[in-house]
Amino acid sequence: MAKSKFGRGFLFGVLATAGAVAGSVYAFKKQVVEPSDAEVSRIEDNRKRANRKAHQAHQG
Repeated sequence: MAKSKFGRGFLFGVLATAGAVAGSVYAFKKQVVEPSDAEVSRIEDNRKRANRKAHQAHQG
């Protein structure tokens, strides 16, 4: 009987740890990676817009 409890407890611990790790990775992605990607995209769009504006201003 004790072996059965140990097996269930071990399995539950492994699953709980895996869930916690997956949740942490997901939260990190949402809090750090995606805002960083959005900022890079915004800067790139602004750079393109500025280049078009500068190019248009120097047309003859």
